[in-house]
Amino acid sequence: MPIAQSSTAALERMKARARRWGASGRRGGAVKSKGGSLALGAAAPCGGHRCGGGGGGGGGAASPRKQSMGDVEARQPWRGWTLSQQLRSKMNMSSSSLALVAAAAAAARDFVGLRTHMISRLREATTCASGSKFLSSGSQLLASGSMQKSGASARPMHVMASKDGSGQKKGRQGTGTSVMWFRNDLRVSDNEALLRAWQTSSAVLPVYCLDPRVFSTTHVFQFPKTGELRAQFILESVADLRKNLQRRGLDLVIRVGHPEEIVPSLAEAVGAHTVFGHKETCSEETTVEGRLKGRLAKVNVPSEVPGKSVRHPQLDLVWGGTLYHIDDLPFSPNQLPDVYTQFRKACETNSRIRPACKMPHQMGPLPDSVEKIGGCGPLPTLADVGLTPREQSPSGVMHFAGGETAALARLQDYFWVKDKVRAYKETRNGMLGADYSTKFSPWLAHGCITPRTIGEELKKYEGERVANQSTYWFLSIKYGNSIFHLGGPRNVKGKSWGQDKLLFEAWRDGKTGYPLIDANMKELAQTGFMSNRGRQIVCSFLVRDMGLDWRLGAEWFETCLLDYDPCSNYGNWTYGAGVGNDPREDRYFSIPKQAQTYDADGEYVAHWLPQLRHLPKTARHFPKDAYLRPIVPLRHGQAPRNQPNSGRQPAFRRN
Repeated sequence: MPIAQSSTAALERMKARARRWGASGRRGGAVKSKGGSLALGAAAPCGGHRCGGGGGGGGGAASPRKQSMGDVEARQPWRGWTLSQQLRSKMNMSSSSLALVAAAAAAARDFVGLRTHMISRLREATTCASGSKFLSSGSQLLASGSMQKSGASARPMHVMASKDGSGQKKGRQGTGTSVMWFRNDLRVSDNEALLRAWQTSSAVLPVYCLDPRVFSTTHVFQFPKTGELRAQFILESVADLRKNLQRRGLDLVIRVGHPEEIVPSLAEAVGAHTVFGHKETCSEETTVEGRLKGRLAKVNVPSEVPGKSVRHPQLDLVWGGTLYHIDDLPFSPNQLPDVYTQFRKACETNSRIRPACKMPHQMGPLPDSVEKIGGCGPLPTLADVGLTPREQSPSGVMHFAGGETAALARLQDYFWVKDKVRAYKETRNGMLGADYSTKFSPWLAHGCITPRTIGEELKKYEGERVANQSTYWFLSIKYGNSIFHLGGPRNVKGKSWGQDKLLFEAWRDGKTGYPLIDANMKELAQTGFMSNRGRQIVCSFLVRDMGLDWRLGAEWFETCLLDYDPCSNYGNWTYGAGVGNDPREDRYFSIPKQAQTYDADGEYVAHWLPQLRHLPKTARHFPKDAYLRPIVPLRHGQAPRNQPNSGRQPAFRRN
């Protein structure tokens, strides 16, 4: 499948390479079996990136399943990876400053020890994380740029590069109407696709489609694809986007349904010459892009070209939302290093970060024909996608409100009001409180703010260090759907993966008998957030101590995380499971050691497990008979404790 459509020769070459190294969109099929268990079968033809299965392990055959676009999901990664490794740039930032940018952008995307793994580091300069090796976006490689296919538009769509290389044109030079299709770029600032739509037309129609498929179920274990907390965050972001567009003389047309059906019909109704949007990389989203492009080719609108009475609207997809632009990488995606240090050194030596796009204060008008399409439409509700409202727990590290306005407010608060950048290095491994890390990741995941915006703010501040998450996006290009397979990018085989339902439910519900695990899982369920350190610990426990299929954890995180992103989420889980690209296959997080190092007084576990508050601080992590009996023994570092429960009956079949 083509990776991207671009007007540049480099991206055309990348498409050709993609056919050679990323063509395999096949994944194992998943079928529900009777009695509450789930059988995973051998690989079955499937175009979607969530189709189960994949290497490793035996199992009954699963019936082939065709990718259903009923599963397209919002691209949100968990950005809080670790910021460890300074990322020098040519932005005149110190390496410690840049580190904070990435870390800031990586805030919640920190997850499983990804310092060397880089599957999606290109999406945002990760903000949160601990300086551990879990680098969420080890290098934000892509920052916004065009992905338009050469010659795709009948009007001149190329934006001449300015002296600073930002690719911005000065002023508005277009005529006619363009459509701006919003997806995971729910912002006005630093939005190159929106800027191009404005520059190349005299009227812009912004559109957002709430796709019900984003709220369906995951492919393997049938968990909800998007939980209530993230769904509410998305809806808040859409509402805020509408307000910000209105301030600039526009509005947001909102519809519930499939974008590949809605957007072409709107383009036809308003006579649009081009539909602009941001490029995605995973198969579900790119399938939607391909279908939308195909439908646009069947739409006829009046032509302004002499000698032509009609023409077809074009689809112009721009690369945006990452720290480095894909065209500025010092290597092609298929040559992406598998070790983060190599990636970092190549980028800091040979690449630069483009400046953020400067957006006009006024971007109107809307097309005159807006009323003909039924107006802009009401703001959607959770009921529109079959969900019941649920509030984030007041016990969480902070309240995450969706939208660009909240993202910029958090940036101002963390950098300037509280001056937390100064102590970031010392606090980044925290687990309790609002300011131990930047917490930018939920907003980064939904495109409410970009890594470049954070980077430019950091440049002003010259603060601590940062890491970023964008490499995972690159690896998703390099390795395609393999990041969703049981055997991971390295196609690891021969490992025995358990699917014991009772064990998984104990992990999911925070009832394992290990307070550090249980507290983290309760925080995730009640707030949609978990610290970078916590993500590493619970991953290690599920995979190493429980011996369960890592995809159970990855899909549950997909359900719950506010800052979910497929590239970072699955990239981190493959790393934690030892099937990713990092040479260290068997990294283990000892619960006694982690508890002693990061929560020595037990305040974190007592916060989420109040029944432990009365215990001495030294007893909170291993309270013996005062707490649940451990469900499994620890593989290493066993604390003095009663023997774990026994006699469990498997509900998920073991591969």
